[in-house]
Amino acid sequence: MFSRQRLFWHRGPYDLPSTDQLFLQATADCCAFHMARCPQYRAIAEHLGFSPDQLRTMDDLVRVPMLPTLFFKRHALFSMPRRRMVMKVTSSGTSGTFSQVGFDLGCIWAEVPMVLRLGWRHRLISFRPANYVVLGYKPDRRSSAGVTRTMFGMTFFAPPLRRFYALRWQGEGYVPDLDGAVEALERFSRSPFPTRIVGFPSYLWFGLKRMEELGISLRLRPGSKILLAGGWKQHWQQQVDKSVLYSLVRRVLGVGEEDIYELFGAVEHPIFYNTCPRHHFHVPIYSRVLIRDPATLEPLPMGQVGLVNLISPLIRATPVTSVVTDDLGYLTPGDACGCGLTSPYLTLLGRVGLGDIKTCAAGAADLLGKGEGF
Repeated sequence: MFSRQRLFWHRGPYDLPSTDQLFLQATADCCAFHMARCPQYRAIAEHLGFSPDQLRTMDDLVRVPMLPTLFFKRHALFSMPRRRMVMKVTSSGTSGTFSQVGFDLGCIWAEVPMVLRLGWRHRLISFRPANYVVLGYKPDRRSSAGVTRTMFGMTFFAPPLRRFYALRWQGEGYVPDLDGAVEALERFSRSPFPTRIVGFPSYLWFGLKRMEELGISLRLRPGSKILLAGGWKQHWQQQVDKSVLYSLVRRVLGVGEEDIYELFGAVEHPIFYNTCPRHHFHVPIYSRVLIRDPATLEPLPMGQVGLVNLISPLIRATPVTSVVTDDLGYLTPGDACGCGLTSPYLTLLGRVGLGDIKTCAAGAADLLGKGEGF
């Protein structure tokens, strides 16, 4: 019953071998929960011939029914009444549609130790107060975007003195204010406390390029950090290499790449992936990653590029135990990194065309009799 809590409260956040059995048990319990309470998920699982008692070894994780993130953008699936959910969040909806994911109380109690343990491990937690410039959405009751929740939570890794948000709700939606963010950075650079920049890498790039064009360069206080999350989204065509972005950060703000952190996750998979000192996403114990062939969806060996399949038993309000993203990536043995972490690390290469994802999503939808929506 408490398999999820035992996994998420484990002391070693990257000790995959010692948590394999915990992960299998928690995943089996999670699948059983969804099959008992979500008829649509049960229909998909039964069509695939899946039963939770099939999860005996880590190789059996490939059997867990996987649903594309695109599927959740077309169908709202829940495994408990909404009144029992602690919260319900949505994806950013950059494609015009968005996923809806519910969070149960047990999920929150599992998330908290995960975030604290990984935040401490990656030296994000500090007791010294900081000023924050958030290159993301200011929380608003009219918005339920999951990335808003994530970025707001990141402003508590160090006690917040002041927060400036570069995206604020006006009228019918969010409006960017990069000039205001630049002014806030200038003010905070004169403070005796460090500054933390939290937000989308695309907005950081645009803002710093604007500062460089205006001849503005600052030197943020020692201890300042930059936490990037959310990816480039609709600005993917303007995405630059990490080294180019890090070089610009050093020139304009005086912050070295050792104080730049990238985070990866999704509304459908809210696991706290954080880059190591060599900027690799090592897989934590709360998740497992499979790479699948875009054409056949069969699992691929280490090092081969394919669709990223993320598995976690974290959430019970929505059947997102195994989701296939529209990201292309590959896995590398952890020993090849050299940072000291031995769990494999995930490299993301960008987003794949939607053709294969739509086909996979339509297959799942057909089982519900709603395939024409794709």
